[in-house]
Amino acid sequence: MTFHDMFRFGAHAILFNSEDQVLMLKRTYGDKGWGLPGGSVEPGETIHEALYRECREELGIEVQDAVLTGFYYHSKQNAQVAIFRCSIPEAAEIKLSFEHSDYQWMPLSELSEVQRRRALDALEYKQGHVVSRAF
Repeated sequence: MTFHDMFRFGAHAILFNSEDQVLMLKRTYGDKGWGLPGGSVEPGETIHEALYRECREELGIEVQDAVLTGFYYHSKQNAQVAIFRCSIPEAAEIKLSFEHSDYQWMPLSELSEVQRRRALDALEYKQGHVVSRAF
C-alpha cells in the first residue's frame, strides 16, 4: 500500500435476541442491502468510540457490554472491520436514522455467508480469543 491508497476501517455491533437472531438494518444508500449497525472509524476516534457513536446514530440507543469477537478483512471494500458482540436494554426502542429504512431480527439461516460466519464467530467467542478472517 502506498500513502495515497484508500483503506477503510470500521466497527460494527452484532446484537442477538433470545432466539439467537441477529439485528440487521436495511440501508437507504448504496446497494440498499442489509447490514449490521456500525460504520467507519473517523480520524482521531478509537474503535470503541466509533462503535458507540455509530450505534447511537443508527439505532437511537446505547449499546452495552461490547466484546471484541473478530477482525475481518473484506477485499471488495479494501476494509478491516472490528465486530463487537453487544447487547441493548430489553425495553429499548429502536429509532432508525435516515441511513436505514427498516430493521429485522434475522435467523442465522437467512444471513449471507459472510454475515453468518461473523455471527457464528460472535456466538462461539471464547474469552480472549479474537477471530481473524479474510473474505
